[in-house]
Amino acid sequence: MSVHEKFNSVRQDLSSSIIGQAALVDRLLIALLADGHLLVEGAPGLAKTRAIKELASVVDAAFKRIQFTPDLLPADITGTEIYLPTTGEFKFQPGPLFNQIILADEINRAPAKVQSALLEAMAERQISIGQQTYALSELFMVMATQNPIEQEGTYSLPEAQLDRFLMHVIIDYPPAHNELEILRLVRSENSQALSSSMHNTAVLNLEDIRAARRDIDRVYLSDQVEEYLVRLVTTTREKSGPLAGHIAFGASPRGTIALDACARAHAWLNGQDYVAPADIHAVIYDVLRHRILLTYEAEAEGVTSATVIDRLLSQVAVP
Repeated sequence: MSVHEKFNSVRQDLSSSIIGQAALVDRLLIALLADGHLLVEGAPGLAKTRAIKELASVVDAAFKRIQFTPDLLPADITGTEIYLPTTGEFKFQPGPLFNQIILADEINRAPAKVQSALLEAMAERQISIGQQTYALSELFMVMATQNPIEQEGTYSLPEAQLDRFLMHVIIDYPPAHNELEILRLVRSENSQALSSSMHNTAVLNLEDIRAARRDIDRVYLSDQVEEYLVRLVTTTREKSGPLAGHIAFGASPRGTIALDACARAHAWLNGQDYVAPADIHAVIYDVLRHRILLTYEAEAEGVTSATVIDRLLSQVAVP
C-alpha cells in the first residue's frame, strides 16, 4: 500500500468515526502533513476531542490530553526539575509536551504564562528549563480548542500568538441526518464496548509521514498560481483599496508560507500532483481567519474575517 493510499484509508476511517465533521478531518490531516498546529473553535460536544484521539490512534505516536485551567502552571505542561535527596542532584521530569500529538483543551482558560510556554514549544520545537534546553520530537503536533460560548474566566490569545497556529478552524453543529448517524454509532460502540471503530486500520508511522511530506514538497505550483497565492496575502496589507477600511493589520509572510503548505497538502490529499486555485480557496479561510486583524469600524459594522476573505477572493483575479 502506497503512502497516499494509507492516508486515504485513514481519511475514510476518520470520516466514518467523526460523522458530520469532514472539514475538521481534512484539516487535521493537512496540519499533520504540513507539520503545523491547529486551533479548533466550536461548541462543546462537536467531536473535537474525539477527532484528535482518533487521529492519534492511527499514528504511531504518543498522545496526551492537557486540560487547560486558570490554576495551571507552565511547569505542569513543560516539566520541572525534581530534587533527589538520595543523590543530592536535580533530575528533570518531562511534562506532557514531550509527547508527539497534544490536545490542548480549552487553551483560553489558562493564563498567559502557560499559553506562552505552549506556544514556545510549538514555534521552537524545544523547551527551556533553567539553563537547559530540551528538544521535542520530530513529529510534534498540537490541536488546541476554544469554546466560543463561555468567555467568563478566559484569557484570549493575542493576535501575535494566534499566528503560530497553521490554521484556525471553526466547526458547527452537524446536519440532522448526520446526527442520526452519530446516535447510531455511539449506540453501536457502547453495545460492543469499543471506544472506536478504527482498531483494524493501518497505522501511519513516522517514515510514512516523512514520505508524504516529501511528496507534498514535489507538488507542482505554476508561476501564475504562485503569484496569485502571494497576491491574496499581500492584498490584506494594502493601505488603499476595497479592503483598507476593514483591515487594521494584514497577514504576514508566515501566512503566505502557511497558505502554500496547506494548499499543497490539500492537493496531494485529493490525488493531484499540482496546486489549482481551488486548493487555495479550500484552505484560505482557515489559514487567514486568525491572521487578519479587523478595524474597529469593521467590527462595528458586523464585518467578520470571513466577510473580508470573501471580498478578497472577489477582488483578486484568478489565473
